[in-house]
Amino acid sequence: MDSCHDLDVKILTLPAVLLALALSAAGADCPKNQPKTEATLIELEQNWAAALSRKDADAVACMVAGEFENADVDGSLHTRSQMLEHIPQRKPGTNHLSEMRAHVEGNFGFTRGLATLVDPSGKVVARVRFTDVFTYRDGRWQALAGHETLLGEASR
Repeated sequence: MDSCHDLDVKILTLPAVLLALALSAAGADCPKNQPKTEATLIELEQNWAAALSRKDADAVACMVAGEFENADVDGSLHTRSQMLEHIPQRKPGTNHLSEMRAHVEGNFGFTRGLATLVDPSGKVVARVRFTDVFTYRDGRWQALAGHETLLGEASR
């Protein structure tokens, strides 16, 4: 009887395990069939800023290509993996985007904007002008490169 009970448990457990794996894989899926529009790129940037504010490296990983490289405000270059590893250590704050512009040409596009980082008390910590370059691959936009310039007080 123990072997029948064990078999029942295995039969019931297998679908539960498969369902859990399917749900976790679905949660990790990146967007598909995104439109090739400027509005989509701007929405992507808003989602990226929100993910950074939440310290959500998995969400950002869906937005950047494997060969992504970023030129930081101090001029240093960071690979995709370096950038993603840094996200959990970010200081608390919210990224507000403004002056957003986007352009799409076939399977390539770029965005430009101004990111204002505000700390939890509402104080502006930094203002960064950025440009991101995207490719349309696998039914979605993926960032290939980014460049950031820190704006000083005189730029306000």
